[in-house]
Amino acid sequence: MQPRLRSVLAGLTLLTPALFLSQPAAAIPAAPVMTLYKFNGPLTVPTYRIGANGPGPQAGSLTQGTAVIPCLVVQNGRALTDSKGTPYVGFEIVVDSARASDQSATRAFERAVATQKRKQVKNHHCGPGVNRVVNVRDLYQLEKSPFFDPPGRGDQKAAERKGKSTLDSIVRSFHNSPQCASVNKRMTGRRDKLASAWDSFIARNKGKWDDTTLARAKHLDYTMRTAIFEGHLDRGCSAYGACERSTVVLSVRNRAVGQCLRRQGCRFPGDFQGVASDVSQYNIWDAYLTMISGLTACYLRTDLENEDFYDRVQAMYTQSVGDAERILYGGDSALRELFPGNSLRDLTEMRHYYHPPAMGKCFPQQDRIEYMSGAVAENGADHALIANTRIKVGERIGSGYRFKEMRFEMEDWGDDIRIEDNYPGFVVDGRKVRLGGGGGCTAYGVSPGCSFSKVGRWRRTPSWLSAGRPVALNCRIQDQGESCRSGGRNRSVSVGGACDVDMMPVTGVH
Repeated sequence: MQPRLRSVLAGLTLLTPALFLSQPAAAIPAAPVMTLYKFNGPLTVPTYRIGANGPGPQAGSLTQGTAVIPCLVVQNGRALTDSKGTPYVGFEIVVDSARASDQSATRAFERAVATQKRKQVKNHHCGPGVNRVVNVRDLYQLEKSPFFDPPGRGDQKAAERKGKSTLDSIVRSFHNSPQCASVNKRMTGRRDKLASAWDSFIARNKGKWDDTTLARAKHLDYTMRTAIFEGHLDRGCSAYGACERSTVVLSVRNRAVGQCLRRQGCRFPGDFQGVASDVSQYNIWDAYLTMISGLTACYLRTDLENEDFYDRVQAMYTQSVGDAERILYGGDSALRELFPGNSLRDLTEMRHYYHPPAMGKCFPQQDRIEYMSGAVAENGADHALIANTRIKVGERIGSGYRFKEMRFEMEDWGDDIRIEDNYPGFVVDGRKVRLGGGGGCTAYGVSPGCSFSKVGRWRRTPSWLSAGRPVALNCRIQDQGESCRSGGRNRSVSVGGACDVDMMPVTGVH
């Protein structure tokens, strides 16, 4: 085709939707591996038979955390959706979370993710044999693979000797016990299994340690798990990372001491376990997140001390456990010493914090950005699934819109945004495009009063932020670096304050 003729035809497609829709389909990315996930939701998600004009009767279920490759059921030239255009998708199971029991599930997931990323296809139509569908809104593109401890077990006696206090020794003994080894053998039910493992461990060791000491060790273990995994793991043993963990421990302490609310997980004064593992307060304890994070792992096993991931987490635990024990059980004098320069009232009333980078994403610097929880895009007879992603909406074509994908990576300095034309020739269903814009965004997700010479990301702030007062918590901690391998020197550091773009402790919220 001559260049001049090509440009004329390109112009005609802008004016004539029928010509546009009949263009030959270009190669598009294959449907990604997606995971069934609803935060703190029911264990199972219903699946349905394929109906004539939508989902048919329920036919079985899938378990939260199951990974699938979705596809579009196309009948009589139309993809299967509800009346508002939300697709019901067929699926191929990659990992069934109800059955997965070892690292073979991890490898299967990682292979499938890599394969789908490389693959280019003509469309996302289902192949023969697909007879069930699931609501696409139950699926998310989550690339964290299932987590299982490696086979084996540590040495309990050697672990106990490493402890710097009685409580520390008991926690280490538990991590190297057969009771702990049972927690992560399957993907589901890990939060409850950890509680049962601790109950069994305590019953077995009643003659070795008294009841109060065993209970305190259990509460310390739960609090340390929350403190480590609530923070940014890549900060390792830096002074900021350690102070961040102390801040999380302080929030747990204050929700169980002086104020004990059942809605915050506190069943009795001093119930650090209940508070620290309440999903509504610390969402890392959500069932799916425990499947992929290592939160319920036996991460202090002595036989894993030189393994990647475990060596760093063990060092982070060792750096912070002494301060954590004092925050929980040392009284007001310990708080004054561990957080020098802060008023005792601010310290005891600090129950809330948030991490600005993790808040709701906003992109006011980009026009016509729309989040697609699930929609169908068409190019003639070819259909593509556009789900769990953001698009940049183009001009209207018939009943839909041209679009490009908006992708971004979170960097330390902000969001690295890319606009990619990955679906040339496709038009997304106009029923799923609102173009309403978003509100409630601030630079970096901190106080609107903060000033920055350059803004690298925008985030929403929590509804309760104005009910309290941001506070900077001061720590003096031995800095061992992000790698946890440096010699370490005592360093003063602060976490929070009105304009800390990484973590925001807030005091006085009731």
